Amino acid sequence: MYQWRKFEFFEEKYSGKLQFSEEIKGTIECCSGGRGRILFGCDDGTVSLLDRGLKFNYSFQAHASSVLFLHQLKQRNFLLSVGEDEQISPKVSATCLKVFDLDKMQAEGTSTSTPECVQILRIFTNQFPEAKITSFLVIEEAPPILFIAIGLDNGCIYCIQGDIARERIKRFKLQVHNHANKSQASITGLGFRGDGPALQLFAVTPGSVSLFNFQAQPPSRQTLDQIGSSIPSVAMSDRSEFIIGRPEAVYFYEVDGRGPCWAFEGEKKFLGWFRGYLLCIIADQRTGRNTFNVYDLKNRLIAHSVVVNDVSHMICEWGNIILIMMDKSALCIGEKDMESKLDMLFKKNLYTIAINLVQTQQADAAATAEVLRKYGDHLYSKQDYDEAMAQYIHTIGHLEPSYVIQKFLDAQRIYNLTNYLEKLHEKGLASKDHTTLLLNCYTKLKDFEKLNAFIKCQDSVGEHKFDVETAIKVCRAANYYEHAMYVAKKTGQHDWYLKILLEDLCRYDEALNYINSLEPSQAGVTVKEYGKILIEHKPKETIEILMKLCTEEGKAGKKAATRVTYVSMLPSPIDFISIFVHYPQSLLEFLEQYTSKVKDSPAEVDIHNTLVELYLSRDLDFRSISQTSIGGNENAKAERPSVSKAGFNGRANLNRTDVNEEKSLRERQMKGLSLLKSAWPSEEEQPLYDVDLAIILCEMNGFREGLLFLYEKMKLYKEVIACYMQAHDHDGLIACCKRLSDLGKGGDRSLWAELLKYFGELGENCSNEAKQVLTYIEKDDILPPIIVLQTLSRNPCLTLSVIKDYMVRKLEQESRLIEEDRTAFEKYQEETSIMRKETEDLRTNARIFQLSKCTACTFTLDLPTVHFMCMHSFHQRCLGDNEKECPECAPEYRALVESKRSLEQGSKSQDQFFQQVKSSKDGFSVVAKYFGKGIISKTSNNGIANKPSNSSDDEF
Repeated sequence: MYQWRKFEFFEEKYSGKLQFSEEIKGTIECCSGGRGRILFGCDDGTVSLLDRGLKFNYSFQAHASSVLFLHQLKQRNFLLSVGEDEQISPKVSATCLKVFDLDKMQAEGTSTSTPECVQILRIFTNQFPEAKITSFLVIEEAPPILFIAIGLDNGCIYCIQGDIARERIKRFKLQVHNHANKSQASITGLGFRGDGPALQLFAVTPGSVSLFNFQAQPPSRQTLDQIGSSIPSVAMSDRSEFIIGRPEAVYFYEVDGRGPCWAFEGEKKFLGWFRGYLLCIIADQRTGRNTFNVYDLKNRLIAHSVVVNDVSHMICEWGNIILIMMDKSALCIGEKDMESKLDMLFKKNLYTIAINLVQTQQADAAATAEVLRKYGDHLYSKQDYDEAMAQYIHTIGHLEPSYVIQKFLDAQRIYNLTNYLEKLHEKGLASKDHTTLLLNCYTKLKDFEKLNAFIKCQDSVGEHKFDVETAIKVCRAANYYEHAMYVAKKTGQHDWYLKILLEDLCRYDEALNYINSLEPSQAGVTVKEYGKILIEHKPKETIEILMKLCTEEGKAGKKAATRVTYVSMLPSPIDFISIFVHYPQSLLEFLEQYTSKVKDSPAEVDIHNTLVELYLSRDLDFRSISQTSIGGNENAKAERPSVSKAGFNGRANLNRTDVNEEKSLRERQMKGLSLLKSAWPSEEEQPLYDVDLAIILCEMNGFREGLLFLYEKMKLYKEVIACYMQAHDHDGLIACCKRLSDLGKGGDRSLWAELLKYFGELGENCSNEAKQVLTYIEKDDILPPIIVLQTLSRNPCLTLSVIKDYMVRKLEQESRLIEEDRTAFEKYQEETSIMRKETEDLRTNARIFQLSKCTACTFTLDLPTVHFMCMHSFHQRCLGDNEKECPECAPEYRALVESKRSLEQGSKSQDQFFQQVKSSKDGFSVVAKYFGKGIISKTSNNGIANKPSNSSDDEF
């Protein structure tokens, strides 16, 4: 005991001793606490209630004589008291058990109140002979069931179980000893132990320690020790251990016998248990003083020690320890808060005790971590780095890691830092920076075994305990490529794996094999990312991978019915065009292979546009900008001397190179033309490429065959002949016009006029071509002779002989037409003269009707008869209601009227008139025809004539 340290973890409350109220007049025989108050039982039969601060509340007369034992129930506000009342008869014991309901008060007079006594129970009966009560113990089972154990001086224990208030109880007796000497058989202490549904009772006599098990019927008894205690100094720990105090030591008992003992010398007057502390009042026989000690058995220290006077009772209430003195005073002792206790220990550098203290008192994790931190700081200041790190490791999860890391960043303490970072990762609390730092530690220490173990470590669900991307970056920066690749491959970081293979290790074949092993969707993503590098070094193999991704290779199991749907789900070659940015020849090969296998791609138009651009481009071997900037100047310097030295041989090689390039260009252009034709099969269908883009590409690269095809397909015939004109291909120009001017095939005869204009403005001798054009102009009568003459006159190199025969034929033809017109004119004049004479005759002379038969029915005419000026006669009855027009001549007349009306209506359609003028060979003849039919008349002046004469405007 003398080796145990003493501390002041407790302090006296209320500034020392408190004196009880003078209203407590009797001697305190017993006490009890619970539900926020303390109760005293006195030898005058009164029970006094004290509130917090030991303030007197009230008292009442519980028994007539003395109160021997009290017990305040925790679950109900009931008070159980054992005391002596007036003896009714010699056969009836004066000792009884009373139950008071403290919530129900009954008035007695005007100044005092007494709780209602709900039950009075006689303890001693004929079956249970009277004896001196030495122990009284109550345990609350399921309310309202109580279990009361009453220890007697004859070694018996009277048990009462049930609802005491309603007297629904059962009694039974337990016998500890049948000893003739009562001093050896007296029950000095009792203790209940609840182990689930099983209830057990410890009993102490001066000669033994026994255990009764109530699960068996009748209850079984087990002797735990042959040595007991003669003084009532017993208690129960919070772990249901029975504690007995003897002069030489304090003993702990469990159900299987005696347990540990603690050698505290001196007579143990009182024992108690408070929040894990053992409370002892020890009488020192040498000094005659009583000492109150609070023992922390786990940490082997005395939490409080104070010399006290004679103590009559010890009770725990309100979180304090209350010592009741013989002189009716009390000493209230309370535990200090954890912070105060720790500060006390820190000042003495007792960090180990502080750690044990917070752990045994089940402090929160943050408080424990704070103690460990201070302990670690203390060890660090003493340069005990290993032990300091051991303490810091225990703070992981509560202490900011940067606090520890900053202390151990010195290279000499890198081993400690590595250990801390490892623990941080094991608990899954490491950040990216912590992973970086740990890997850097491994690389600086060149600890390959730990590096391998860290990289390959996984948790219970197969995941790494560190930030994967950070680990890859650090390993790569430290040139640990294999470790970085292992992590990348294990975690599916395909981008990092390929980046290391291609950019750091230049292992292109391995990268291609890895891409082949990926899922198609992931493979497509990686090819887009690293395709430029692969195309530069492994173009053939990269194209093979792209073909597998974009086509149905290896997918023979797909049904033909779903082929279109499946192709639409595949990646498009257009998605990968960006990787060929500096390698158009490889792109051309890829697209050619793709189009040869896939005929109905959703991106067919874009693919054809790209192919057309590649086919028509004049240079497919240009280098990338990076290649040009890096090696361009040096290569140029190296090549110039070799050309000069080679002389003629060098120039010959260059010429052969130019020839090969021209040949290659011509082959590609022919492929381009073939693609343009095949992708636009008919005029009714839309072309499978962008026509405008194709025209621009053909013009940029001077590909005349493509332009001619596209213009002809688009029926832009004038642009077609313009191409021939620019090339001065006169034979081709005339042949093209022959083909494109055929009206039967949708041609345009006005092309010959454009040719004539071209030859007229050519400025060189083109007599043969002009004659051929004149032949077709004359054949279809496309232009008037005057226009032909004016057009060709602009070319100073053409002579009159070119158009002599043409003009002669035209003049002869015009002469014939003039003669025909003159003959027709004379005929029309003669007919007009005859018509005028008939009209005049009808106006001036009478008309004699000599027909004798009806024109309609051919019967002889009789009255009434109708005669018409056209010399037709009819019976009136044959005409019916229509007497105003001749039935015979009416159809012809109506046809003339209708023809005139239609001509008048046609005169209002300007678009039709101008269309006829435009499409006619001779527009003047169309205008003359409209005048001749009377459709175009003079402008009427009705608007002016109808104006009123008195208008102010006219006057002005």
